[in-house]
Amino acid sequence: MIEINGKVVSVGNLVIAGWTGRDANALEAHIRELEALGVPRPKATPMFYRVAASLLTQARKIQVVGEDSSGEAEPVLVKVNGQLLLGLGSDHTDRKVEAYDITISKQACAKPLAKTFWPVEEVADHWDEIALRSFVNESGRQALYQEGTLAAIRPPDDLLTRYAAQTTGLQSAEAMFCGTLPVLGEVRPASVFAIELEDRVLGRSIRHTYEVESLPLP
Repeated sequence: MIEINGKVVSVGNLVIAGWTGRDANALEAHIRELEALGVPRPKATPMFYRVAASLLTQARKIQVVGEDSSGEAEPVLVKVNGQLLLGLGSDHTDRKVEAYDITISKQACAKPLAKTFWPVEEVADHWDEIALRSFVNESGRQALYQEGTLAAIRPPDDLLTRYAAQTTGLQSAEAMFCGTLPVLGEVRPASVFAIELEDRVLGRSIRHTYEVESLPLP
């Protein structure tokens, strides 16, 4: 169960879309970024990973095992009563596990999600202008970790069409994380991760911040 604009909604299925960059050079840069961590190259782009919907959380703290996980700011699509909504989430992923199995790594961590969503129809005409950012807490200071616009990520129609070609498509009460941007510097963990989606055309933003508690390995 998640909250969407003040209403409780039950999300039955969750899909993580990966390797969704539009620009071939930028996508290659992200692939190499993860290859440096030992993550194998994808067999195709984009890829769609099914994970448990129960991983979705709007709590202000998540718990992870070890210190090898990190967040990724992503636009999130949710279909509710036939309407497609745009939200904001973090595909928090265990990077050590990702090096040997991406699907399992997606399942290893909670997926933080903001509570505010916008109808996609309200942003469709300026989708590419919407800004996406993330910040990490380093030595007590907030540092910019990711920054760009949704022009770097495949638009909803493209992703949903490709997903429908492989499945029955995104159904009501289902959600899809739509991909991320390359990081500034190295992929790294943080004790606090903040994400932001900014619509400058309509003068509004969606924000979410969460703490990360690393549980000790036995």
